[in-house]
Amino acid sequence: MNFPRRAALALPLALAALAGPVAVRAAEPVKIGFLVKQAEEPWFQDEWRFAEQAAKDKGFTLVKIGIPNGEKMMAAIDNLAAQKAVGFVICAPDVKLGVAVNRAAKRHNLKVMSVDDQLVDGAGKPIADIPHMGISGYEIGKQVGQGLLAEMKARGWKPEEVGVLRVAFDQLPTARDRTLGAVDALRAGGLPASNVVDAPQAKTDTESAFNAANIAFTKNAKFKRWVAFGLNDEAALGAVRAAEGRGIKQDAMLAIGIGGSQTALNEFTKPTPTAFYGTVLISPKRHGYETAVAVFEWATQGKAPPPVTLTSGVLMTRQNQAEIRKQMGL
Repeated sequence: MNFPRRAALALPLALAALAGPVAVRAAEPVKIGFLVKQAEEPWFQDEWRFAEQAAKDKGFTLVKIGIPNGEKMMAAIDNLAAQKAVGFVICAPDVKLGVAVNRAAKRHNLKVMSVDDQLVDGAGKPIADIPHMGISGYEIGKQVGQGLLAEMKARGWKPEEVGVLRVAFDQLPTARDRTLGAVDALRAGGLPASNVVDAPQAKTDTESAFNAANIAFTKNAKFKRWVAFGLNDEAALGAVRAAEGRGIKQDAMLAIGIGGSQTALNEFTKPTPTAFYGTVLISPKRHGYETAVAVFEWATQGKAPPPVTLTSGVLMTRQNQAEIRKQMGL
């Protein structure tokens, strides 16, 4: 074989060898982080599940990280940058960490969007350049109160005889808005303001709600019938379990949660109905799928999400849960 022919054959091979690594790099998928404050909670598990579906549909890689405190949150952002992620969705362990999140995101050139809890600055004002998807906490709280009123009326309960247990986590603005919305709806329906009993919980889980409710029941034994609610399904369920421990059964207790989590579904599937009457189902599909897609499109196409997107809920009970979940794509 003469030299020109050998050279002609070698050139494509050489070009292919040079192109190989470039082609591999080009094929590497875009990475999007999804950081949540309580990874063990069913709500966040559902958000992750739908975000993974978005990653599959759109062709990016989802990096899921639990961030129970500020230190782990900052380490997670640095970790995403080291993995060459392009952005992340976050539900921070404390909304007041907003400035730190924003600063870290800009330092690493990462797009960031908050979900569920809106990040605020040192003055408590929402950070304008971090897009947010959440819910109208006050309006969803009103749905809880209206649902309780409707069932109270169906049972023939007299408003003045009913204790109102507000399982409170007021350091979180969303939690305060939800519970105050429920209180306002109940007061508008005739329940006296003096019947409202606050039960502050240390954390947002069932155990903390149980402990808070137990103390409240002890101090307010004059009420023989109760309605209860809080930030989430876990708060309502904690109140129900505490009531059961004191002999307050399903015929004298009503609780409505928020979230439509597996916690609620487990109550609905019990052979005998409990005092956990219902839950306002918020769509984890929207909060997981749409936020992940929004960050992906923002980072890859320059399409910024709306500054604020608020989603709504629907009351789901033991009777309508199958139909509602089907409508929500669950």
